[in-house]
Amino acid sequence: MIAMRARNLYDVDELEIMEVYELFELAKIFKRRMSSPVNKLPIFKDKTVCNLFVEPSTRTKNSFELAEKFLGMNVLNFNTSSSALSKKETLKDTVLTLSSMSIDLYVIRHREPGSPAFISKFTDAQIINAGDGLHAHPTQALLDTFTIFERFGSFKDLRISIIGDYYHSRVIRSNLKLLNKLGANITVCSPSTLTPKSSSLYNMNFTNDVVEAIKGSDVVMGLRMQLERQTDGLFASLKEYNENFGITEELFEKYANKNAILMHPGPINRGVELSGSIADKHYSVINEQVKNGVATRTALIYKMMGGEGI
Repeated sequence: MIAMRARNLYDVDELEIMEVYELFELAKIFKRRMSSPVNKLPIFKDKTVCNLFVEPSTRTKNSFELAEKFLGMNVLNFNTSSSALSKKETLKDTVLTLSSMSIDLYVIRHREPGSPAFISKFTDAQIINAGDGLHAHPTQALLDTFTIFERFGSFKDLRISIIGDYYHSRVIRSNLKLLNKLGANITVCSPSTLTPKSSSLYNMNFTNDVVEAIKGSDVVMGLRMQLERQTDGLFASLKEYNENFGITEELFEKYANKNAILMHPGPINRGVELSGSIADKHYSVINEQVKNGVATRTALIYKMMGGEGI
């Protein structure tokens, strides 16, 4: 197994197409191993990882921790509330202190864009970006594209619609880059007030009409309405948002392709971006995304750190 070209993963830009498909194949292997009776591999028992989550997270943090423990790593979970960061210690000093403990890998989530690249200046450890502000969420894009690849086997001529709060979403930014790289046909649907000017940078179709977005789609992905970031009155109310941009069973079953799948990065705001019980329907792969998150993050860590022998 050849290690990745890039030493750190700040966004999907660091990944070559060949590496993405290698990660998919590794994820398939790890997914099978994780469902077997003996589901841990002590490959990196001499390595220590620090999960440096300065912004709240449950799903991503737990997913990384399961992946790390599956590979036999020593796991240090950095607790912001009980750390010196809560006493105004700088991020730089925190990393310098942690690096004295022989950390081999940092998994970082931070509210400030560029934080993973910033701390790389103060450590020799490898770095994975687990989400930095509005900038990027590369491992979410990897698990999303792996989920699509598992179902369809190819991205050629695949029609993918992404619907929701584009402005505040780091998920869509990484997904647009990776889906473009893989050759998918992408449509984005978002309120004009929640659409950044930078949207023209990507190869995609854009609409404000949710029916137009869903029509003929193979994949419909809802984006979480980030209520914690909605402080500037960019839409009238959650009710209005749901009425105009909510993905309903009726819309999906009427306009999406016959074998289409429904995706969402989670956590879901039911009754906002997804209506009713659509997340529980047979075409929803939202829980599969969670499972695939562990497998793809395991594959990423394994490949980044030059794993051998599976």
